[in-house]
Amino acid sequence: MKLKALPELSIDVPPTVAAQVAVLAGGCFWCVEAVYQQVRGVLNVISGYAGGTVETANYRAVCTQCTDHAEAVRITFDSTLISFGRLLQIFFTVVHDPTEFHRQGNDIGKQYRSAIFYNDDGQRAVAAEYIRKLDAACIFSRPIVTTLEPLEKFYPAEVYHQNYAALNPRQPYIACIAQPKLEKLRAIFPERLRG
Repeated sequence: MKLKALPELSIDVPPTVAAQVAVLAGGCFWCVEAVYQQVRGVLNVISGYAGGTVETANYRAVCTQCTDHAEAVRITFDSTLISFGRLLQIFFTVVHDPTEFHRQGNDIGKQYRSAIFYNDDGQRAVAAEYIRKLDAACIFSRPIVTTLEPLEKFYPAEVYHQNYAALNPRQPYIACIAQPKLEKLRAIFPERLRG
């Protein structure tokens, strides 16, 4: 997919000495995790659940579509190497289709929603402004439906979900869905890749 030129970030979260955290949901967490593990400045990526309660923070419950959880990833990053706003650029252009409501391709349900779980007003402001700029630039053929939700709690997913794409590169879902995202990351953001 050839994208139009991305709008520049007009605001961003300032860098800090301490690591920063972003929690993003864009479909299956295996694929989102796979992309961010390749990004320079990302220190750690954990697959998990955001937006629901501890009682239903498990794969079996989330798959019933009766919880408020989204499959999400918690990204710990060095903000002197990559900013929150730059992570969002990758989120909107590589990770998923932000115009699909409660789904990503054949993965259907609220748990696959496009969401940014912001930690503070700074992250919320950066995300809201960048969504506005992407919509105004008509980067996508439909409006962005990504929700901005306050991060109340993040629950790490079961151990077998962690590092899934890296450990299972030949698994059919990973080969068909995650691998093309990694190729797209290399094509669009070569300067953001780990050395």
